[in-house]
Amino acid sequence: MENIKDDEFLDSPPSSSPHSSSSSSSSSSSAAAAAVAAVPSDDDDASLRRPPSLPLETLSSRPQPTPAPMISPRDITAFNGGGISFLTGGQNRRFSYGYSSFKGKRASMEDFFETRIAEVDGQMVAFFGVFDGHGGSRTAEYLKNNLFKNLSSHPDFIKDTKSAIVEAFRQTDADYLTEDKGQQKDAGSTASTVLLVENRLIVANVGDSRVVACRSGSAIPLSDDHKPDRSDERQRIEEAGGFIMWAGTWRVGGVLAVSRAFGDKQLKPYVVAEPEIQEEEIDAVDFIIIASDGLWNVVSNKDAVEIIKDIKDAETAARTLTKEAYARGSSDNITCIVVRFDK
Repeated sequence: MENIKDDEFLDSPPSSSPHSSSSSSSSSSSAAAAAVAAVPSDDDDASLRRPPSLPLETLSSRPQPTPAPMISPRDITAFNGGGISFLTGGQNRRFSYGYSSFKGKRASMEDFFETRIAEVDGQMVAFFGVFDGHGGSRTAEYLKNNLFKNLSSHPDFIKDTKSAIVEAFRQTDADYLTEDKGQQKDAGSTASTVLLVENRLIVANVGDSRVVACRSGSAIPLSDDHKPDRSDERQRIEEAGGFIMWAGTWRVGGVLAVSRAFGDKQLKPYVVAEPEIQEEEIDAVDFIIIASDGLWNVVSNKDAVEIIKDIKDAETAARTLTKEAYARGSSDNITCIVVRFDK
């Protein structure tokens, strides 16, 4: 199967299969728009796959970064940026964010991400999401273009945000599957998203991308990876009539190495886009890291926080993590967003 992530998605299960898963409808205020700097155009998706080349810099962080291996010119291309903004919600809250998305050693780029600040029903909100595609990039690209639009247009987005998230995720998955009916090859994507609403930080996760917070210098996971061998995930899959089996790693139906994802129509109803949601008070958090498994496969939560906790510039922090993951031997696309809150 072309453009398949070998460690996450197989063309077909092994023969032995025991029977034991851009724009939003809300308008951004001019004040919010002026506060955002260096945000990519939603119409320029090609830049995610053919980004400008950037020089590698010496990493200075704790713990001491691993020396980088030899890197070919096409492997050091990256897409970086960031911005600064304010949210209102009892008091002004200033935060900065930065992102870095890096093709790395993969033959193709299947990661997408989104950063958005908008006014919804008179309330300023911010949205950050990382979408790690498998079987191609089309599902991840669809989420970048549609997930926040569907969230922010939900009638209960402000007054019942968690319920709106669950319903918007389900509807986005259904809409994508309808649009994808003509495709012969299966594809899917994870989604790790963070919403800033008033004084709340709301994390919604599907798949094995991850959100980690720094609280008083310590790494606090704000999402749990959806893997087929997680006991509750295995139970859910088997109760739906599916199975998991070992094929290099644990896989749903012997095919997919994540137990929740958007898309993957051939693995429904075992692989679902039902988000797990966690909530934190913004005041309790120093910064958050949202990243694809290209980072987390080689960098622990604790190391990621230690490496960037003294880097005040969010874009520099995101770039540092992507380069560190590559230096440690990550073989995947690597995408990272860092959001830092001013105290």
